Amino acid sequence: MASRRRVLREAVTKVLFQVDFRPDDFQEILDEIVGRVTESNLKREIERYSKNIWQNRERIDKIISNHLLNWEFDRISYIERSILRLGTYELVYEQNIPIEVTLDEMIEIAKKYGAEESGRFVNGVLDKIAKTLIKKETIEREEFERLVK
Repeated sequence: MASRRRVLREAVTKVLFQVDFRPDDFQEILDEIVGRVTESNLKREIERYSKNIWQNRERIDKIISNHLLNWEFDRISYIERSILRLGTYELVYEQNIPIEVTLDEMIEIAKKYGAEESGRFVNGVLDKIAKTLIKKETIEREEFERLVK
């Protein structure tokens, strides 16, 4: 059986994936996914994650784009894009989660839902973002903002 955190991450991935196809239906999609969950605390976490990612998607997408090597953001598959958004969100905004945990979880979700190479692709991009975040700890906040723009 999947851990509580895995259920959270997979549910958020499903929300983000569906919203890519129906961006005007965010709340409807979120309500549908959350409605399948029985634990109230988990429902709140799915809602919090999904809303935060949706509200910050432009910045998250820009961070992802800036860490792609020989690849365009628009060419990323919808499922990989959803996983990268979730992973980037966790790395940047959920600082109580160890970087290694986020990377491992995103790789496993990519292997489960993505194509054969999805795990490696997601790992490569998120690893570059994580290394930028580690640098953030040793430089001024303004410098970090410049790195991710």
